[in-house]
Amino acid sequence: MITVADVEAAAERITGHVIRTPTVPSPGLSALLGAHVTAKLELLQRTGSFKARGATAKLLTLSEAERAAGVVAVSGGNHGIGTAVMAGALDIKATVVMPRSAPGRAVDIAEAAGASVILADTMDGAFALVEELRTKGLTLVHPFDDPVVIAAQGTVGLELAEDAGELTDVLVSIGGGALISGVATALHARRPGVRIWGVETEGARAMSAALAFGGPVPVELSSIVSTLSAPSASQLTYEHVSALVTDVLAVTDAEAVQGTLELADHAKVWAEPAAGCLLPAARRVLERVGEGARLGLVVCGGNATTSDVTAWAERFGLR
Repeated sequence: MITVADVEAAAERITGHVIRTPTVPSPGLSALLGAHVTAKLELLQRTGSFKARGATAKLLTLSEAERAAGVVAVSGGNHGIGTAVMAGALDIKATVVMPRSAPGRAVDIAEAAGASVILADTMDGAFALVEELRTKGLTLVHPFDDPVVIAAQGTVGLELAEDAGELTDVLVSIGGGALISGVATALHARRPGVRIWGVETEGARAMSAALAFGGPVPVELSSIVSTLSAPSASQLTYEHVSALVTDVLAVTDAEAVQGTLELADHAKVWAEPAAGCLLPAARRVLERVGEGARLGLVVCGGNATTSDVTAWAERFGLR
């Protein structure tokens, strides 16, 4: 498992390449939820999500030979964008493999950054294709099964610990689990006693399944939230979450989209459902912990278009 020293080293490595995103009290969300809420606005990060942190850290560790050969990433959207854009900025050739369910905007941005994008029929197929490409000499920039990436994602937690007021509970979305693993590591060191809660959608429950089984297991993916749709957790992220996280909650896709609409209305930020899922989960956390809670929400990304969210809202009959 990584340590807070690893996270601090990652913070030094990526300084100047990524943004220290705002950590702000949210009067609107506090009124909505009936508890004090602080939001870490990682949707304002370069490339629109926290993924730029891990991608940058990994790219900066490459040897000259690895840089010359290029890198490959597998992604449901945001990790592909982050790897493509940051590789382009560092003059490294990138190939990004995404499932056909990935947002079209993610494909367009990755290609505009100079990456080669390959579409697979499923997320499982995307991961399999990446393994094939690795045999051709490309270095894998894994979205979550890499201690370098986890430590860099943990810099979100480091900044939250330094910039937020008093917190009792922090909610973090989970796909493969790198973000929550890194954030939990940083917060347990810097804010002992703060509870960490993970949030998944019901059609992408890789970490919940791993916790129930006692280790990573494949899961069937059916969520519209492609950016949280990992086919399984990794042993590395499972170990961090099982040791450091209070519980992992699951919400429906409809609840996640409703959360996106509420973030727009009450927090005045345009987030994606991977972040919208935090609001229904926050209500459940408040039911469990009682009065006096002070919440921190890691608003992880904002790469959904207005058309995407409108279509999902109509599909689920939301207003």
